[in-house]
Amino acid sequence: MDPVAGGTDRPASVPDGPSGVPRLLLTPEEAAQALGIGRTKLYRLLAEGFLPSVRIGGSRRISTEALDRFVHSLEPAAGPGGLA
Repeated sequence: MDPVAGGTDRPASVPDGPSGVPRLLLTPEEAAQALGIGRTKLYRLLAEGFLPSVRIGGSRRISTEALDRFVHSLEPAAGPGGLA
């Protein structure tokens, strides 16, 4: 945990729920905003299987963990000398 960032290791763009409890699931619009991409691109990532989601009734939600894994998968692996 990062005490400077308020003791949480989640992105600042992830909203808290009404009671102040960190949310675990985001709407596609919230997930797109957290990633800094458009809604259409987010739905393309979902359709192509790059970003997993869950359905709850008629609603689609993306977990904050799935967003974190997706972002980390984009980071280049360090090669010799620390360069990718």
